[in-house]
Amino acid sequence: MIETIVFDVGETLTKDDRYWASWADWLQMPRHTVSALVGAVVAQGGDGLDALRLISPDMDIASAHHAREAAGRGEHLGEADLYPDVRPALGGLHKLGVRVIIAGNESSRAAELLRDLDLPADLVVTAGDWGVAKPDPAFFARVLEVAQAGPRETLYVGDHPAHDVFPAKQAGLRTAHIRRGPWGHLWADDPAVAEAADWQIDNLTVLAALIAH
Repeated sequence: MIETIVFDVGETLTKDDRYWASWADWLQMPRHTVSALVGAVVAQGGDGLDALRLISPDMDIASAHHAREAAGRGEHLGEADLYPDVRPALGGLHKLGVRVIIAGNESSRAAELLRDLDLPADLVVTAGDWGVAKPDPAFFARVLEVAQAGPRETLYVGDHPAHDVFPAKQAGLRTAHIRRGPWGHLWADDPAVAEAADWQIDNLTVLAALIAH
């Protein structure tokens, strides 16, 4: 029986539209160009940030991130950035007595912004808080520490096979792959994802019924 459900953030709970648009504006590039490059590197199995390196090969992304924050153009997360099924899904799981955790690869600042949204979650934590990021096994070891449940009683939900489904499965957790965002759609029909995921879903609200069986 699933006792704890842990959610990835980007393209699982939140839309990445604003994130990439803000980078495009900072780099003074058309938003469509940045989106297209993100799609291209994703299709090649790369990370979205590789798109920024294509635009500016010499750019230090961490330094650019800090420069954006200093200029008042840093990270922002608001209600409009959430997918519409997030609040009903998390709230419904809470009513069932499931422990709900949000744990993604975002920064500590993103964790603060998520907490400010007052989502129905028992814990919100990010790679920036922990100092370790997915797909490092140490990230999922931390997930199990805060889950307060065994690996087989803990479900990790995410869109990215290499960052979410595969490493969570290797850590012994149950997994759900959501068809959402570029990674979720691109690999939704991949046999390796189908084999690794306990469930493949299109909407977070189905989780309550799935774990009840």
